[in-house]
Amino acid sequence: MDTTISDMSAISLARTLQRVADGDRVAFEEVYRRTSVKLFGVCLRILPVRHEAEEALQEAYLQVWRRAAAFDPSRGSAMTWLITLTRNRAVDRLRADGKIATSPIELAAEVADDAPAAPDLLEMGEDEQRLAHCLGTLENGEHQLIRIAFFEGSTYAELANRAATPLGTIKSRIRRALLKLRDCLQ
Repeated sequence: MDTTISDMSAISLARTLQRVADGDRVAFEEVYRRTSVKLFGVCLRILPVRHEAEEALQEAYLQVWRRAAAFDPSRGSAMTWLITLTRNRAVDRLRADGKIATSPIELAAEVADDAPAAPDLLEMGEDEQRLAHCLGTLENGEHQLIRIAFFEGSTYAELANRAATPLGTIKSRIRRALLKLRDCLQ
């Protein structure tokens, strides 16, 4: 089996961490030198204020010094262990400062839903069906005039130009069509 440079680096870091567990200060410096940039990045993602992230990183390395013996290479890589420990320190710091906003689940019932309620949706659907039915009862192109004028937003003058019909005739046809719609919808 091929061993990559990454694998060798991970094995080397695990061995260095085991030396830290024996109280080797030089090994601790090496762990810090090899991992501090990445672990600081973990802290910064959780704690965007730089000095807070620095404090969390310092607390994490104190934990590394005290708990290095707890690292078990059979459970995961040294880097994963260090990232988890650092992440937990940063989250603990975030919680301690009360920066994570939490609320009881019971308050969720008071959050307004902007969507129409189910009965309103049913009523709107029925209204649309009635309107479609009544539009279907119009004759001689009145249906098209209403649709273009009111659903597409064209002016009466635009309709007159489009149909090559006098403006007064268009107004009269739309007026008659609206009266028929009103009667049908009542």
